[in-house]
Amino acid sequence: MYPILIIIQALLMNWYITRVVFKVSENDSPEAGHFDEQLRLVTADCKEEAFIKARTLGLNKEDLCYYDTKRAEKWEFINVSEVTPLQNMDDGIALYSRIHKTKESTAYISVIHQKAIAIRMDACAAH
Repeated sequence: MYPILIIIQALLMNWYITRVVFKVSENDSPEAGHFDEQLRLVTADCKEEAFIKARTLGLNKEDLCYYDTKRAEKWEFINVSEVTPLQNMDDGIALYSRIHKTKESTAYISVIHQKAIAIRMDACAAH
């Protein structure tokens, strides 16, 4: 009976996709760095609450990692750049889309096929 209540509760909640952005830099370099954009799924009563929850997630994930005495990696929370309500939770719903432009179409397609093969192999190995 308890799992059914969880499913009903999940269906009644408002779901939001949020984009949480971090700057990843090494050795406290102010200019150099990479940015990690994470899509996080949160439940909330309204868009503002979803924004606050996503900010809290980001602030809690800030970190400074030491790999050795010469290399430190800092994850700095920047902000939440998007909050998008999920209208329905249907099978196959699009959660994210991004246009990737490249001059190396053949190489890009090859990488996608290699990733798909790796997913299938991992799935088969799990059975």
